[in-house]
Amino acid sequence: MPRFLHTADWQMGRSYSRFDTEDGAALVEARFQAIEKLAQLAKEHHCDAVLVAGDVFDAQTVSDRTIRRVFNATQGFAGPWVMLPGNHDAALAESVWTRALRLGAVPDNVHLALEPTLINLQPQGLAILCAPLMQRHTYGDLTDAFSGYDSAQGLIRVGLAHGSVQGLLSDDIDATNPIAADRAEASRLDYLALGDWHGTKQINPRTWYSGTPEPERFRNNDAGNALIVTVTEPGAVPEVIQIPTGRYQWHQWRETLSVESDLDQLLQRLQALPESSVLDLRLEGSITLAGEDRLLSALSVAEARFRSVRCERSGLQLEPTDDDIQALKADGYVGEVINTLRQQQQGDHSEAARDALAILAGLLKDQDQGANQ
Repeated sequence: MPRFLHTADWQMGRSYSRFDTEDGAALVEARFQAIEKLAQLAKEHHCDAVLVAGDVFDAQTVSDRTIRRVFNATQGFAGPWVMLPGNHDAALAESVWTRALRLGAVPDNVHLALEPTLINLQPQGLAILCAPLMQRHTYGDLTDAFSGYDSAQGLIRVGLAHGSVQGLLSDDIDATNPIAADRAEASRLDYLALGDWHGTKQINPRTWYSGTPEPERFRNNDAGNALIVTVTEPGAVPEVIQIPTGRYQWHQWRETLSVESDLDQLLQRLQALPESSVLDLRLEGSITLAGEDRLLSALSVAEARFRSVRCERSGLQLEPTDDDIQALKADGYVGEVINTLRQQQQGDHSEAARDALAILAGLLKDQDQGANQ
């Protein structure tokens, strides 16, 4: 009863330059930890093999250190690993894979499918039909060759490929590296393990995308999983178990604030997030000065609690209430300036007016606090 772990899209060597240095380094490290977790899961679930359906590396130019660390991270599972080149790490004549071999970094139990081939894992009861990408983009279905591969009787036929199942995924990723939707049936596969779509997705009972084991972008596509697949005998429908592997949860919120209850709900949601969150927040609408104080205080707490918090507030207008202005003791000329800045937030220099209003309010608060000390 062969059982294997299906994973893909590790994207090792990916950088996170838009994040602060500390946060970017933690996100990079989480990807190495994800490989170690995959090895642990394969061992715990008594898997016969680990299949990696492409994009092990994010680019051909990753450092030698990254290459060595990737293969070192696999050591927790001593069974066979089969790694397939994808569009980011295609099996070019000179590639990240040929460099890994020159470095002597590839362990004996790791099989690199650098050309179309059938890898017989006879002791494990598996025949792995591999369709590696030999260049970044192709326009023919490389998995069509699977129909011509004869596997030994009694072995479970598993296809391993990287690309876009035709007619089922969004148009923007459906142009290159096509894969027929009925490939498993047409090529007598017991299971087709796919990579390229970074979220976990079932195409049919025999065809799955595992998704990346560690989320790396703000997209709600069920990333951060691995699949444990069991096939009792040739022709049997696979049993597929989805197991969470991601360390960090990525959230992208787009919120419009108009009344105080909107802010209350936002702060409640913010407080409910787990510490492993990576949050990208964009706010629009309007907020009072008192509300701005509450928001900034909550964001300060979140920045220390979560992995990363980025908040874009340029579209959020400051709308001081009479109580705000009274609390600032902004009468006379200063009060007129505040009203002028409020009005200018509606014009061509809205962001500058908002910033000026925030600075003025802060100065007035500091002045009032200093007077009371």
